[in-house]
Amino acid sequence: MIALRILAYVLGIIGVVGTLLPFLKYDDWWIRGFDYPRQQLVVILLLSAVCWFLSNSSSDTLNISIGVILTLAALYQAYRIYPYTPLHGKDARAAMVLHDTSGHLTIMMSNVLQTNRRTDLVIDLVLEKDPDILLTVETNQWWEEKLAEGLAKKYPYRVNIPLENLYGMHLWSKIELINPEVKYRIKDDIPGIDTHIKLPNGREVDLYFVHPMPPSPTEAYASTGRDAELSLVGLQVKEREHRTAIVAGDMNDVAWSHSSRLFQRISGLLDPRRGRGLFSTFHAEYSLLRWPLDHVFHSSDLTVAGLERLPYVGSDHFPVLIRLSYEPQQDDNQGETPEADDLEEARETIQMGERNEDDAVIKNE
Repeated sequence: MIALRILAYVLGIIGVVGTLLPFLKYDDWWIRGFDYPRQQLVVILLLSAVCWFLSNSSSDTLNISIGVILTLAALYQAYRIYPYTPLHGKDARAAMVLHDTSGHLTIMMSNVLQTNRRTDLVIDLVLEKDPDILLTVETNQWWEEKLAEGLAKKYPYRVNIPLENLYGMHLWSKIELINPEVKYRIKDDIPGIDTHIKLPNGREVDLYFVHPMPPSPTEAYASTGRDAELSLVGLQVKEREHRTAIVAGDMNDVAWSHSSRLFQRISGLLDPRRGRGLFSTFHAEYSLLRWPLDHVFHSSDLTVAGLERLPYVGSDHFPVLIRLSYEPQQDDNQGETPEADDLEEARETIQMGERNEDDAVIKNE
């Protein structure tokens, strides 16, 4: 009983603190980091509640209150991830036009892990899945050369940004890229890629690929830069809201966080995960510490013909593949619309992110 009581205390403190901290409106990594493991916290809190009730024979008000608090915290965490389970209704509609592929687009994303040397696994998987567009991140010059050996002939249209800082990015496409641009939105050493393509049916699609820096003790102390980049892209999509659009990449953020939900409301884009599953992509080597960091958001005139997490390729991320179909006949404006407060918050976040970056540059100089 004593061991159960101690376990209840330890798990309960972790679970309750992890539940309460994200309510604080601070962007420090040790606060924002608790946005990620909500499914793990569900388990921790439920175990704590079970241990608490088993180790307490007394039915006094205090003991019952503590057990109820632990249970309610677990239910709240479950509520936050519920939309990303098959129990919830789908935000993005399933594709109906499967026979005519002229409006189809398949995108594969892979954070390859710069120190990973299993290029064969990545190349073989790309050749097997045969996406129209491939995005690779954490790709340096070595990765560029190795991938080009196996993929250059199949993907003649490319944007190469080889970097040694874990933020290299390469875009590989079978479809001609229209006016591709490399964008350094917040930090001058973390790129994104904006471009357009034209589907075989003539529909033009705006593509935005991002890989912002995560809040962590080894990278960015705060989430401000990441949140600012997502807000910038969200506003950019909103300004062109009548266009077909896709935003994709390793966003170093979970779909249920405040920053991701704000991005969705601003951009009006749909999350194909909602109602289909978590599709957790990180950490590929630790199944108990895993959450979804690699995302695709798309406009409501696109429907989902397929979404899958792909096999292990030697990286700490699993690749993701999505098949989309342009079906405006199914578009009933399912996307969210921003409130005035959302737009104000986004602009304030962008200003803060840009100001923090300017201060960092001055400090380094």
